[in-house]
Amino acid sequence: MKFALSMVALVLAALIVPFLIPGTGKQEGFDPNANLPWQIEVDGQGGARVFGVSPGLQTLGEVRAILGGEPEVAIIAAPNEIGSLEAYYTQLPLGFVLAKVILVVDVAPEAIIAMRDRALKAEHMESTTRKIRLHPDDLAAADAMRVKAISVIPTVNLDEATIVQRFGEPAERLPVSDKRVHLLYPDKGLDVVVDADGKELLQYVAPRDFALLREPLLKAAEVQ
Repeated sequence: MKFALSMVALVLAALIVPFLIPGTGKQEGFDPNANLPWQIEVDGQGGARVFGVSPGLQTLGEVRAILGGEPEVAIIAAPNEIGSLEAYYTQLPLGFVLAKVILVVDVAPEAIIAMRDRALKAEHMESTTRKIRLHPDDLAAADAMRVKAISVIPTVNLDEATIVQRFGEPAERLPVSDKRVHLLYPDKGLDVVVDADGKELLQYVAPRDFALLREPLLKAAEVQ
């Protein structure tokens, strides 16, 4: 259910209470107000830092050490596509926000093809998308590859007003449908997908690499 904009109390609850992770406030060294999705530090040279991570600069191994836990690493491929190498956390605390997190690894298409040839197993996910598990040698090598993008799916639904309150006014709005819109923040390296019928998606890259997020949206709009 989307947040009721007409009720201030519900909006405040949507901003804070649903994100709270039971017991985290009691964990030694845990700061619920640090590394939140809207706490983006830009360096003025085309780079940015969020969750303690600098997209485009740090390797998968370095990012895993920062975020903790053991993500599942695999190639995710739609039909007739080479796919992308991703590390997936089913649940990760980002300050007091609980979310699914996907790390997209920077790998050349020919390298992904070679990994697929050596892969041990492939299985179907939702619809016809496939998850291809890496050979152990490729899994170890992935730790030395850079993370180019971070995708975050909060466990609760957000609305556009809440996003704007936290991140500010977007530089550009690109509607996909009556119920789905991309809010673009190129100076932050951020694309927020607001979906009235599903979960919101926050995508982070270095600001210098913002074309990675925007250009596919423009191409899709041309096709429509």
